[in-house]
Amino acid sequence: MKFMILIHSNPRSREIWNGFTQAQKAEGLDYYAALAADLDRSGELIATEALADPSQGRRAGGAIATDGPFAEAKEVLGGYALMKAASKEEMVKHTRRFLEVVGQGTCEIYQLYELPERN
Repeated sequence: MKFMILIHSNPRSREIWNGFTQAQKAEGLDYYAALAADLDRSGELIATEALADPSQGRRAGGAIATDGPFAEAKEVLGGYALMKAASKEEMVKHTRRFLEVVGQGTCEIYQLYELPERN
């Protein structure tokens, strides 16, 4: 099964991150690099990326395109991980390793619908 993990930040988690020293930020980024390497070695990681600040984004819909931020929401999407696991329970176990889950942010887990192969 494949899963999409949406990694969210919020005002409190961004405040905490912005309060970190450069050394603390480097430690957090090193943690994620090690986590990605571990999940890659196990064959469970397909792709993962952090997103730029929402103010750098753009919304497009119909004939309208506007600069971000996009929604009247406190949480914003900060990144994603596309992974595979044998079960949702196993994916939840892996997601608990994300710093946002143990800190002030949140993660959402979605199982991907996989189209049947066509002959």
